[in-house]
Amino acid sequence: MQIEKTKLAGCVVVTPKTFADERGYFMESFRQSWMDSLAEFSGNFVQDNQSFSYYGTIRGLHFQEGEHAQSKLIRVVQGTILDVVLDLRQESPTCGEHISVELSDQNNHQLWIPKGLAHGFSVLSESATVCYKCDAYYNKEAEKGIYPLDQTLQIDWRIPTSKQLISPKDLALPTFNDYKA
Repeated sequence: MQIEKTKLAGCVVVTPKTFADERGYFMESFRQSWMDSLAEFSGNFVQDNQSFSYYGTIRGLHFQEGEHAQSKLIRVVQGTILDVVLDLRQESPTCGEHISVELSDQNNHQLWIPKGLAHGFSVLSESATVCYKCDAYYNKEAEKGIYPLDQTLQIDWRIPTSKQLISPKDLALPTFNDYKA
């Protein structure tokens, strides 16, 4: 396994070792000892989620607040996405900054997202199936989000405006500055 730190403290790209030959490949997509070796990791996974989306879909930026805040381990089992993480931690020197990481069924990268960060993604391939592990259960009352097209964030979702598929719920989310206020 390879770990690559990002500019957002605690957020890392995890790349499992892949064994490929003429038949295809094999990899361990998760091993608890990997997570135990990360200083950024705390807790145990309690919920797995999976989504299927078509090209142009933008989901996010989502997070949960308070005691229901979630850390997530994101991976793609089919297709390609641009995964975007926004730092919401007021005490962080990177608060308000984001990173974008391409995750696909070809590169097998996974993204560890600690609590205090908002998460979203856009689908770059014809379709994509995204799976992620969470260390806290979903709680509707704790569910929050940031408007994904907030111009102050300057996120390039790599989807032309005419092809963007965004839920009405996500289009109604507050901007980053409105959330902070």
